[in-house]
Amino acid sequence: MKPLIVILISACLFSCTTEARQAKLNQEIMDVDKSFSELSKEKGMNHAFETYVAEEGVLLRPESSPIVGKQSILELLQKSDDEAIQLTWEPSDGRVSRSGDLGFTYGIYTLQMKDGSKSMQGTYVSVWVKEAGQWRFALDTGNEGL
Repeated sequence: MKPLIVILISACLFSCTTEARQAKLNQEIMDVDKSFSELSKEKGMNHAFETYVAEEGVLLRPESSPIVGKQSILELLQKSDDEAIQLTWEPSDGRVSRSGDLGFTYGIYTLQMKDGSKSMQGTYVSVWVKEAGQWRFALDTGNEGL
């Protein structure tokens, strides 16, 4: 009977530890996404995307082929002026794989003209990977309208 009790207690402790670790990872990815949005608000969308894109990152944008790779994304960002707009977002939820190196977030973004003339909202999803211990987005896409 003692070995069975030890096994049950061990299983419960492992499960509780695993659940606590998973909750911590899920909160971590949410915090990263919020920091990404804060950087966009403070230093501009282009700077934020340059900072958080993975080496093999992909952007999916309307009426465009996928933009693949950090270098291609940086070239695209250099062509667009983000001085007149402010892009921010709020993650609704996020999850991280049990291995702790892959995750996703999704939520609602707001794109606003800085002069206040126009504002729009939509939904987004970002897929995240850990590169050298840092979360970077591997895929980012959004849908206009709510």
